Amino acid sequence: MCGVFGVVEGEHFRLDESDVRQALDALQHRGPDDSGIWREGRVTLGHRRLSIVDLSPAGRQPMHSSCGRYVITYNGEIYNFRELRAAFSARTPEEWRGNSDTEVLLELIATFGVEAALKRANGMFALAVWDRRDQCLTLARDRFGEKPLYYTAPGDGLVFASELGALEAVKTLGLSLSAEALAGYFVRGYFSAPDSIYKNVHKLAPGHIATWRPGGEVTIKPYWRLESVIAAQAESRRAPIDEPAAIEQLDELVHEATARRMVADVPIGVFLSGGIDSSLVAASIQVQASRPITTFTLGFEDPQYNEAAHAREVAAYLGTEHIEEIVTPARAMSVVSELGRMYDEPLCDDSQIPTYLVSAMARKHVTVALSGDGGDELFGGYRRHRGTPALWKIMRNIPFAPMAGAALQATPAPVLDASLGFLRGLSDRIGRGAGVGQTLHRISPWMKARDLLEFYELSLERWPHDASPLLNDEDQVPMYRATAPASVGTDLDLLCWHDQLYYLPGDILTKVDRASMAASLETRIPLLDPEIVTFAWGLPAPQRTGKSILKKVLARHLPPALFERPKAGFSPPIEAWLRGPLRTWANDLLSPERLRRQGLLNQERVTAFWTRYQAGGTLQDFRAWSVLMFQAWLDARGL
Repeated sequence: MCGVFGVVEGEHFRLDESDVRQALDALQHRGPDDSGIWREGRVTLGHRRLSIVDLSPAGRQPMHSSCGRYVITYNGEIYNFRELRAAFSARTPEEWRGNSDTEVLLELIATFGVEAALKRANGMFALAVWDRRDQCLTLARDRFGEKPLYYTAPGDGLVFASELGALEAVKTLGLSLSAEALAGYFVRGYFSAPDSIYKNVHKLAPGHIATWRPGGEVTIKPYWRLESVIAAQAESRRAPIDEPAAIEQLDELVHEATARRMVADVPIGVFLSGGIDSSLVAASIQVQASRPITTFTLGFEDPQYNEAAHAREVAAYLGTEHIEEIVTPARAMSVVSELGRMYDEPLCDDSQIPTYLVSAMARKHVTVALSGDGGDELFGGYRRHRGTPALWKIMRNIPFAPMAGAALQATPAPVLDASLGFLRGLSDRIGRGAGVGQTLHRISPWMKARDLLEFYELSLERWPHDASPLLNDEDQVPMYRATAPASVGTDLDLLCWHDQLYYLPGDILTKVDRASMAASLETRIPLLDPEIVTFAWGLPAPQRTGKSILKKVLARHLPPALFERPKAGFSPPIEAWLRGPLRTWANDLLSPERLRRQGLLNQERVTAFWTRYQAGGTLQDFRAWSVLMFQAWLDARGL
């Protein structure tokens, strides 16, 4: 895994050599092993290397194609590079400079062009390729956005980087906050491509190619679309399946996907939570390995959040070399103060704390770790995938629902507790033990929805439009900007499509990339293999709901008693921490004096919310965390 940076200077935009070096220094954690800079005319490509495949100098970047036309700086791994290399059968071994996937990808690009090469590549990547003949620069990002890539086009030039920290190092860019993107963050909890927290700085969307040409023109187009996969598999989803055959096929696909991701010239391990997805990945790898693989688990002192014992049982059954740590509040405190620096944009996902800690733990032993991410989004694993449609069917039949929702929101929680106590069952399912009043306050804004998709989006909102913590909230934006493709059929299809398009790249993959790379650890995600994605979208909804088919595949490797239990997730006891050991840290970030000085958040609204939150039971950890992560981000930049 690596970090990339580069610039194409224009007639009205120039960059000093010191800017390039400072930008690469900001990416050192992504590539501590080596660095390289290539310059020619007005073009500079930079690279920070974390050596994974071909540790020799033959794998150094930036790298030239054998024909001399193309130069690449690339972050990622192409898992099928050996098969792709075999396609160049006319070449002798001596005609290859080394054994890296970078060289294979570059020769593929030189032979077929960028788009055709990427369609053949099975991997994760963010790359830039300079065409010396046509004087154009091409940027590209992998299908789901496992690897990040930002760019900005000042004047008639272009600057790109793996992380915003590298762009921040280029002072001549004069970066400033984007009010619209920030408003979107407080709605979603993350910055969704193409937005970034800065004006005129864009995330390249997953599965897309951007091309800069002389004169400053930047064109963007997709080389892969999730909607195309969904449409191609629509007929399969409507047809009955031979379930035993499907289980066999998925088991084989997982086996192949994990085998591809085990290729490395450095030690490899597995994140193991004891849940279905990570257990399946660990089991698939262990059955292929010649010795016990290394698995890593993080637990919490609070037994309500601690799954370490489950992971330990799975590891014992599989026979892995298992390493476990328990997070104390003191250890968490050491991390939260670094989150603003670690994440180049605010991210409202408190599981970023344990994700970093397990990455740092794993990095002491391995350089690459495989994870089970993606299984919930592909195979309907979240409780909301079943609960949201069920709740929508109830709410859509409530007469004058928007007015009823407004009335519930305006009624004090104790009054609702006393008058609507018969809804305790609903509260227990949705409110995690909170009172009826607090639960109804949580869901009442959703009652203005006109269809399931809008209902789902409203249920995911961090801060509703009419309660934004921003001082100037006129830039509030809808939660998302796309409509579902016609080929999306069932309720489950709709919610899985939405999560895969937005939540997976915007939250989950961003969290994993930044946390792991902060520890200089490469992560690989087998369940996002293109063949598994295609297979998942060919299944009828019953086989995907609640990860039904994944459980049946896992049952071939583990006794069901080891994994059949309610989903727990990877979140820490954040409310208890924020009301206890992390309270001083949070109070400092949210002090009225600081909020007034910054002039970005509505001090009165945020202070009133924080007071209510400290009293407990608000069901609004996500609101508290979103504000704290924004404040921590500002604090890390001295703002």
